[in-house]
Amino acid sequence: MTLLRLLLLALMLVGAAPAALAGAADGEPVRVAVYRGPAACDACSAAARRAIEQAGARYQVDYVGPRERIDISEASLARYDLYVQPGGGQDIPAAFHSLGNARVDAVRRFVARGGRYLGLCMGAYLADAGGFGLIGQELDSEVGRPGFAVSTIEDAVVAIDWAGHRDRVFYQDGPYLRAQPGDPRFRAIAAYENGDLAAARYGFEQGIVVLSGPHPEAEASWFEAAGLALDEMPRHDLFQDLLDQLAL
Repeated sequence: MTLLRLLLLALMLVGAAPAALAGAADGEPVRVAVYRGPAACDACSAAARRAIEQAGARYQVDYVGPRERIDISEASLARYDLYVQPGGGQDIPAAFHSLGNARVDAVRRFVARGGRYLGLCMGAYLADAGGFGLIGQELDSEVGRPGFAVSTIEDAVVAIDWAGHRDRVFYQDGPYLRAQPGDPRFRAIAAYENGDLAAARYGFEQGIVVLSGPHPEAEASWFEAAGLALDEMPRHDLFQDLLDQLAL
């Protein structure tokens, strides 16, 4: 095969790739939109952004939200490969209401057309059937589940089986997830010590959804503020495992 034919074939393959996938193979930047606003806590948005930027220079991150320079719309999200919904407070209905119908529809269409969604704790709750509708079930808290060591909504460290590693992770009233029958792209990423699903990947139309009940992005300052020992922080890069599942 001549060099010209090889070049033409490469161009055809790039042109046929979904927008959210184009770039990774070419070493081009991965554009990431991290939500910041009433449906997340400021520390959660900042920690998610830092965790993504620490994963490599190819990740270029912007904050998006109702009070940011870039709001959430179909047009604005079309510039991105990944949308991140960080953790937040306890009032999930109020958080969802604060997003507004137009932003919810924009996120849902972004994922349906091949975008990626990463939801952390509240961001996982907001992805469920009663929220963005990116998975088929509604989510409930892991607190109080049989065999789970945490019985309150206070900050804690929990044992986790994460991508084949036994480790620990910061937890604050996050959900447990469920397998999604008939979803060929479903993959379990992590399980709590009692076997309940803690993190998983799902398919939604042309896009990919990765959800985590606990907080692998939690920084040392989170542990210190909660009075948790720093030697309880994860030993492995748990957040990178979430990014790997997004196929960026």
